Amino acid sequence: MGRHLQEIKTISAPARPPVRRTRRRAKPSQVVFGFTAAFAFVLVTVVDPYSGATASPYFQLASSTDSAPAQAVLVAGSYTNTITRDGYTVTEKPKPVPVPVVAAKKKTFTAPAAAVPDPGSAKAYAYDAVAARGWGEDQYDCLVSLWQKESRWDVSAQNGSSGAYGIPQALPGSKMASAGEDWATNAGTQIEWGLGYVSGRYGTPCGAWAKSEASGWY
Repeated sequence: MGRHLQEIKTISAPARPPVRRTRRRAKPSQVVFGFTAAFAFVLVTVVDPYSGATASPYFQLASSTDSAPAQAVLVAGSYTNTITRDGYTVTEKPKPVPVPVVAAKKKTFTAPAAAVPDPGSAKAYAYDAVAARGWGEDQYDCLVSLWQKESRWDVSAQNGSSGAYGIPQALPGSKMASAGEDWATNAGTQIEWGLGYVSGRYGTPCGAWAKSEASGWY
């Protein structure tokens, strides 16, 4: 009996043949699909890095198939003109309209119309002398008012404080000697000198009248 037990112990179960593991090969259609998908992903990423899930949430190109309007670029300010280009809408600030500058009207001094001078009078001489210089009736009116204010057309009028003399109130009176030796008594001589002074200093009798009205003297 002991021998039988020993024999039983030495008997072992038959060895199992080794399991051979084989790798399952992919079908050709699966290989082509995978390669195509990988190539398409790389191509899309290179051509349009902002497409799909990799696109920035703050920027998206407008699509011609989208029903939504193109993305607008907002520029600060008040604008009225709209320009659409490459899928973008940009508003432009209109050019400012130039404001016309109205030139201030130059103040003109006019004198009241003078009466027709008596023949042979100082004013009659002045009337002819003004016309001889090519000036109009308005210049004669200014001259009458100017010398009426200065001397009242008195040949011998003299200013007690300044010493100005004659119809045009020359200062000093002897300056009128350039027009004639009888400057102290001849109205014509005084008028000729006075018109020369007015023309050289103010251009016209109305120019001298404007100065006199503005400052009280000419």
